[in-house]
Amino acid sequence: MGKIVTKFGGSSLADAKQFQKVKSILELDSRRCYVVPSAPGRRFDGDDKVTDLLYRAHREQQNGQGFTATFARIRERYCEIAKELELEININEHLDEVQKDIAAGASADYCASRGEYLNGLLLADYLGFTFLDPKDFIFFNKDGTFNSERTNDALTALLKYTKKAVIPGFYGSLEEEIHTFSRGGSDISGAIVARAAKAEMYENWTDVSGFLMADPRIVPDAKAISNVTYRELRELSYMGASVLHEDSVFPVHRAGIPTNIRNTNKPQDPGTYISHTMPEDDNPDVITGVAGKLGFSVISVEKAMMNVEHGFGRRVLQAIEENGLSFEHMPTGIDTMCVVVVTADLEPVRENVIKRIVELTEPDTITIHDDMGIIATVGRGMVHNPGTAARLFSALSQAHVNVRMIDQGSSELSILVGVDSGDFQNAIRAIYYEFVKA
Repeated sequence: MGKIVTKFGGSSLADAKQFQKVKSILELDSRRCYVVPSAPGRRFDGDDKVTDLLYRAHREQQNGQGFTATFARIRERYCEIAKELELEININEHLDEVQKDIAAGASADYCASRGEYLNGLLLADYLGFTFLDPKDFIFFNKDGTFNSERTNDALTALLKYTKKAVIPGFYGSLEEEIHTFSRGGSDISGAIVARAAKAEMYENWTDVSGFLMADPRIVPDAKAISNVTYRELRELSYMGASVLHEDSVFPVHRAGIPTNIRNTNKPQDPGTYISHTMPEDDNPDVITGVAGKLGFSVISVEKAMMNVEHGFGRRVLQAIEENGLSFEHMPTGIDTMCVVVVTADLEPVRENVIKRIVELTEPDTITIHDDMGIIATVGRGMVHNPGTAARLFSALSQAHVNVRMIDQGSSELSILVGVDSGDFQNAIRAIYYEFVKA
């Protein structure tokens, strides 16, 4: 029988009622044998996430303010869950230990990780599963990067003899000290467990029923995405359409394990199914989704005959690199090279970048256009649907959107356009309604 690894987000485990929903979901399928919990999230508008309270307690201790009141709120959250579920575990003993460690000057990573740790203890007791502490098998290198192979070897060996387990997300160890992933890192932990378990499915349970084809704040009636490939997901997530932590797809992608994004509060919804390959023509809307980000600048370098000048592009990028910048996209023409960078990163070194490009390339002109939004229209179905680009640009034209940049990769998986920030939302709506059938 195959195995399913389930990760539950903070909203899915915010209180005792949510714990009960999680247990019901697990009982629906006996293959759901490994559970990765987040720390308790918000129960209502204006509520605090436990992780935020733990960070606050750490800051208060470091600043000599006293963190007793903040920790009392943390204690109340966990004790309330334990009481309502009538758990056997004495959670106060574990809370006392955490409070003592914070008072002794524990690191921010340690403090933050206790949200998942304590929630994992409660959940393991409630389910009757084995509790496994990630500090014993999720490892980071000395430079803070994740040690994937050492982790996979250790965890694979451990799970071989553990039939059902709760494994807290978000943290591991670095030279015997607790170290965390970035915020949202429980998604990564879940994917790591799925890879080590050789799972047939990784389920990520949250408070939404998967991905939508566009930001609902811009397109209120945006349809759900039922199926998406990992490549498409990467394109959409990069442009801001994120339900998953961006780095969480790599362990399961690498292992060939599909992911299913599900809604804890609506377990009957199928959610979004993510896999390696799907038919390229199975989407009646042609596109899989449209997403975008604001806050870009385009550095445009023009020089006649630059196409025959050896090393021209390298020297432009050298100027970018020397000033500590990364480039996002690089559309080019025969006499023009454009480099797209994040405006906030460019601003402190703007003059230095211009000066260095001039020194290295002696361009005819160099201009920087700010207030740019980048929109990605993504879809595996675009490859075998002639006229997709024509439809997209016609829709933008009819919406009176001025396209300032166009970039399409050789895979034809996505078409990127740059527009003025004032046209950003209008452009997304125009593209969406051109392709998506009501």
